[in-house]
Amino acid sequence: MENKKLIISPKTKVLQLIETYPQLEDILINYVPAFKKLKNPVLRRTVAKIATLQQAATVANIKVEDLINILRKEIGQDIIVSSDKADYNIEQPDWFDLSKVKSEIDVREMLNEGEHPVNQVISDLNQLKKNEIYQVIAPFVPAPLIDKSLSLGIDHWVKKESDEKFIVYFIKPKE
Repeated sequence: MENKKLIISPKTKVLQLIETYPQLEDILINYVPAFKKLKNPVLRRTVAKIATLQQAATVANIKVEDLINILRKEIGQDIIVSSDKADYNIEQPDWFDLSKVKSEIDVREMLNEGEHPVNQVISDLNQLKKNEIYQVIAPFVPAPLIDKSLSLGIDHWVKKESDEKFIVYFIKPKE
């Protein structure tokens, strides 16, 4: 089993981490309280399967290096010095105008039913016209979705309404 050890990195999937090192689940939940939801089998199969530790750190608003090092220390892996951190826009941008919101989706119910909203949202984003805003309501920062939108050249703004409600506004910028 020694050769199947998982080296913990920012790109490590949360589900892969807790399946390989079950003893790290409580440590992860203590460090990232939003991950208490991992106890829910549906969210465990959906969110934990696609979320990376980098994204978990973003959800918790902590440095990914700190999270990785705590987990690595617990299982005896060397600590890391730095990594590339994803930056999500949390300051209201100049382009934001509520009247430009042309469509929205609340992914909370989809997630509770075990569905992955990424394909639906990306499909909607691909149909978005320039300078139209698409609104996503989620129970946490949907980091995998934001990462995917960034790869498509779509701008975003994350607005925290409460610990259980985040609104992400997406816009296709003018070319």
